[in-house]
Amino acid sequence: GGPLSGMGTSPIDGSVSLHLVSAAIFAVGFGVASFLAQGRSVSAIIPVIWSGAAVFTPLALLIALSPRIAHLDSSIRFAILAVIVAAAFAAATELLTRREARPGQAIAAALFATGTLGALALALTFALDKGWLTIALALMALGTAWISMQRPIPFLRWLAAILAGLVVARTGWEPRVVGDLVGSMPIFNWLLWGYGTPAAAFWGASVLMRRRGDDAPLRMVESAAILFTVLLAFMEIRHAINGGNVYRDSAGLVEVALQVSVALAMAIGLERLRIKTNSIVHNIGAVGLTLYAGVATIGGLLLLDLPIFWPRDIGGLLFNEILLGYALPAVLALLLSYAVAGRRAVAYGNTIAGFALVLALAYLTLQVCRFYHGPILTRGSTTDAEQYTYSVVWLGFGVILLGLGVTFNSQRARLASAVVIALTILKAFLIDMSSLEGIYRALSFMCLGLVLVAIGWLYQRILFSRRLPTAPGTEAVPGS
Repeated sequence: GGPLSGMGTSPIDGSVSLHLVSAAIFAVGFGVASFLAQGRSVSAIIPVIWSGAAVFTPLALLIALSPRIAHLDSSIRFAILAVIVAAAFAAATELLTRREARPGQAIAAALFATGTLGALALALTFALDKGWLTIALALMALGTAWISMQRPIPFLRWLAAILAGLVVARTGWEPRVVGDLVGSMPIFNWLLWGYGTPAAAFWGASVLMRRRGDDAPLRMVESAAILFTVLLAFMEIRHAINGGNVYRDSAGLVEVALQVSVALAMAIGLERLRIKTNSIVHNIGAVGLTLYAGVATIGGLLLLDLPIFWPRDIGGLLFNEILLGYALPAVLALLLSYAVAGRRAVAYGNTIAGFALVLALAYLTLQVCRFYHGPILTRGSTTDAEQYTYSVVWLGFGVILLGLGVTFNSQRARLASAVVIALTILKAFLIDMSSLEGIYRALSFMCLGLVLVAIGWLYQRILFSRRLPTAPGTEAVPGS
């Protein structure tokens, strides 16, 4: 027994020339026969079947031979072979598109174009690994969109969408793109390339594809563009805050605040963009990011990560986590409320403005708490001076809002002023009256009374100034 002379115990230990020669004969044979079969039949199904066989056979042979010969490792030789196949398919596509129209010719050209991009994807798979393959597939989606502009084959748009879907699936399998090799440097790490490049590629592809109309493939690519833009920002934030560990199972005030701010900023951008594109994807994306910001604000900033619940250092007196966690989101929420004004339901914009008001009031309140308790807000007890300061700050905030509302004739600002002053009045009667003693109780009610009188006087002046004086001799005569 034993192996024959010249043959090892494993088939892959011997020469692979026979495998390669046989594969080349089959690939070239099917390719040439398929191309010659184009335009020779009155039936559309025959050229389509031949072109499908011509595309499938070389790609299937490459896929079958690669693990047998290259052992699933990166192989430049197989990548070169795939590029040669792609060039042959591209030449066939170009020749078919220039021919006079025949039955099945358009579908055959689309199949060869698909084979071109499939062979290129295969070449990248053979040559690259880890995050480079993700980037290459995303750039292929951009290239496919550009080709669809030069050669308006409908399936190319779907192919761009399919490539975008593959990149999404690849990233979902490994969110860090390159696993543990993502790096520890904030911002400039593999997340920037692994998410930023696909995001830019998908945005570019969506711009090109929109020139030929709005359809399902375009919406898929636009969705991928928004998704990768959001993931880029969120993953970079998580990477920077957690020292490179994006899988950490907890999030603090700074991380949630940055995510809320990014979501609001992107929502503003999408609100502006949807005006120009009238895209349902941009519309849904803007609403989705706004909803996320609202949920994260309530669940994170105002409940789970509220600094008064946790004994942790929040930083300096003015530049601290409170500024980042509440003041910045408040400003962005206010800008978003104006971005949607007149373009969405009034209740939608007012709700966002309400969130801005709550965040601004939370910032002022926590800043007063920081002034009295130091960087750890849970230390010490609440003094009469602190309670009085809360009332003064709230009242001053309400007066400022009223002044802005009167100056800029903003009904929303005047309504916000009324809400803040009403809360101050409730605090004065429910908290200050029972907890404050001596001079602080007297000052609290004196300041409140003076402000209310001043507000009444101001509104009276406004109402009287709006009445137009009647000129002498112009009174209406009864019965005339």
